[in-house]
Amino acid sequence: MTQEQDRFGLEGRASFSDWLKSLPLYPLPQHAISRLAHRFTRIENPRIRIPFTNWFIRRFGVSMRDAAEPDASTYAHFNAFFTRALKPGARPLPEDPQAICCPADGAISAFGRLDADRVLQAKGHDYSLTTLLGGDPARARPFLDGCFMTVYLSPRDYHRVHMPADGRLLETVHVPGRLFSVGRHTVRTIPNLFARNERLVCLFETAFGPMAVVLVGAINVASIETVWAGEVTPPPARRITVRSFDREAPRLLRGAELGRFNMGSTVIVVLPPGAANLDTSLLVDQAVRVGQAIGQQPVTGV
Repeated sequence: MTQEQDRFGLEGRASFSDWLKSLPLYPLPQHAISRLAHRFTRIENPRIRIPFTNWFIRRFGVSMRDAAEPDASTYAHFNAFFTRALKPGARPLPEDPQAICCPADGAISAFGRLDADRVLQAKGHDYSLTTLLGGDPARARPFLDGCFMTVYLSPRDYHRVHMPADGRLLETVHVPGRLFSVGRHTVRTIPNLFARNERLVCLFETAFGPMAVVLVGAINVASIETVWAGEVTPPPARRITVRSFDREAPRLLRGAELGRFNMGSTVIVVLPPGAANLDTSLLVDQAVRVGQAIGQQPVTGV
């Protein structure tokens, strides 16, 4: 682990309370709980959805100020509220066309340079990039010694994921796995957390080379959707599913919606070496928003 990675990882080692909160997650039927959450969050009965939505807003301090529809009672079900759209212009992009943008509203849990194939999870914990991307060394090779950013989406956040840069979709990899919580206590305590949880890897071709955007599932994250394929999870899957795209592959502009979490989770952006200089003024646990500049592309491109 490099000094730079240690500097930019989730600060502090796990406390005793972190372990107490994390250990009960191991025996839980995580997928069964998440399937129940999937059904519950799509109940349209107003006597259930409206009180629950109002409780959720109060409990987590959700702001509806930027929502395209600020009246929470008008959404067809809780998941429609949870994945609500924003008003046009609510997340403006940087004027600099070379800026790489944050993909989601949330908080930075780690960022910095990769140490070959190792990605920092938290202080004292790292994991394999190859495993994160589905286990194929050839898929991970272009990113070795590159850079990354991990953004945690809390329940109160906007839950759509957007493109950090212009890109053409090359491949998606759905990796089945566990559904541990991805809160701060589990990031500090559960080894290889992001490489163990179910996830959808989206690989793009950009002007500066390949870019990976990884949507990591978690308990109660009842499904992950993309704009090109709709709902990707759940159907239960036991094997890694790879889908490659040809010349008709989707091309998405910087800031365009890529997908969404139906309940909150984590997004990891991985860039190849030389592709970007991350903004070193960013801080771990800092709140970030879609469209915020997090780095800079090479001026010359490819």
